[in-house]
Amino acid sequence: MTTTATWDDLVSAALLGTERRSDRPPLALLDEAAVHTVRRRAGLRPGTATAPPDRAEADPRPPLPRAARQRLALLLTDRSSGSGPRRGTAPDLLELLPQWLATANAHGYAPPPELLPALLDAARGRTDLRPPALAFAGPRARWLARLNPDWKFALRATPGVGAVLPAPEESEQVHLRWEEGLFAERVAQLASVRAHDPDAARTLLAGTWGTERAEDRLMFLDSLRTGLGDADEPFLEQALTDRSKNVRATAAELLSALPRSALAARMADRALTCVALDRAEGEIVVEAPHECDAGMERDGVVAKPPQGRGERAWWLGQLVEAAPLGRWPDRFGGRSPEAIAALPVADDWRGELHAAWCRAAVRQRDIGWSRALLGAPTSSDAAGPGAVSLAERAKLLAALPGVERADWVAEFISAHGLSEAFQLLGVCGTPWARPLGRSVVDALNIARDAGSYPWSFSGVMGLAERCLDPEEVARLDGLTAAVEEPEGSAPGAGGYWTEAFQRLAGTLRLRRAMRDELAPP
Repeated sequence: MTTTATWDDLVSAALLGTERRSDRPPLALLDEAAVHTVRRRAGLRPGTATAPPDRAEADPRPPLPRAARQRLALLLTDRSSGSGPRRGTAPDLLELLPQWLATANAHGYAPPPELLPALLDAARGRTDLRPPALAFAGPRARWLARLNPDWKFALRATPGVGAVLPAPEESEQVHLRWEEGLFAERVAQLASVRAHDPDAARTLLAGTWGTERAEDRLMFLDSLRTGLGDADEPFLEQALTDRSKNVRATAAELLSALPRSALAARMADRALTCVALDRAEGEIVVEAPHECDAGMERDGVVAKPPQGRGERAWWLGQLVEAAPLGRWPDRFGGRSPEAIAALPVADDWRGELHAAWCRAAVRQRDIGWSRALLGAPTSSDAAGPGAVSLAERAKLLAALPGVERADWVAEFISAHGLSEAFQLLGVCGTPWARPLGRSVVDALNIARDAGSYPWSFSGVMGLAERCLDPEEVARLDGLTAAVEEPEGSAPGAGGYWTEAFQRLAGTLRLRRAMRDELAPP
């Protein structure tokens, strides 16, 4: 069959009808369309060949030991992790991948190239996995990301261990990278310079500040947290007038972390006019602000409260949170933080005031105030004298030294059990210190013997699988055997507890094997 009609002619005739646009019968039109389709498919001319991509940067790090390479392949092929309570005794391999990556990065290994696609796929689906995965993947991750849009997140992430940056003292090369590098390279370069010379990094940032995008300004400004000092105040004061709301808020937060900054002084003056000690009654009295003026807004106070919050309480909390904690003892007659936290507060303002002090202690990393607001772990008030929620208590714990933090949580579990300890365990260093690990195992055993509903402890059991010291596995041998279910316990609870302890023991043995496999020869 021969045809002189173009494909567009045939499409128009089919849309408008053969009677209006063509003298062909409908079947002839379809025959011509079929011929055109075959021609379009069979007669496609190949495109012009493009140049092959440049070779990936060399990764100078040593390769993984063979056993560790095989283990990584196994971890990357496991997709069994689910959102509900798990059954069975098999370890959750996907949940062990972050720990494996952290250990591999600590030893400075390079990844097997053939496993990089699977590693990037895993990081694509889990944002928490991206920093350690990209650090392990090194420069080849960015090379692959340029070839596959599914992995584009690697192009804006901090470069991995294999990235080569100019040394901070190489000013000419540093300025060239800062002005011409990719975003991830610029972030890494600024962080490198900041760690070496905070003033030089701030000068570098100030030179291009006016031309940066708002989201980039926010990321760059966040790098000033490293080495934050009084010399940063003029730059941060200027950032208070930035066009971006998020940039202004971050600048205000950083300034409030500088006790000698003008903003911290302004916020303290405002806060101290709202909070005072009634010496006659021996209690704290609060008079929250009646308005949020322009000066408060410039200093980072958000005028509109979230839904359900009163305006005055919202403004008070922001003022107290940004005020240097060192100003309060003088306001309360030289009392210590512990004594201040113990004072009664009039008119139901205790929750708002103490919550703001908690946020201030976390922001200012004040260990003394954190201890005071935490209180004793054995206190009958599980929320603590200052914290109004366990989430706030967990943040306060993060300010304490690691050993003290673990001992505090161990005592808390001994006094209150595990039902309220999940968030507190999450801020403890891993592997857990021996007293903390043993208190968790003992509390799980007590819960099993008491016939407690087992699925309510699945979160703590999952944490124990990832955080308990593998050397503690010997203490679990007596807990892995099947036991009779206590009278009144949930149906099937005994079997679940047995499976859970067997899985915990198996996971600890696997983590010990992973550690040994990654050990340098």
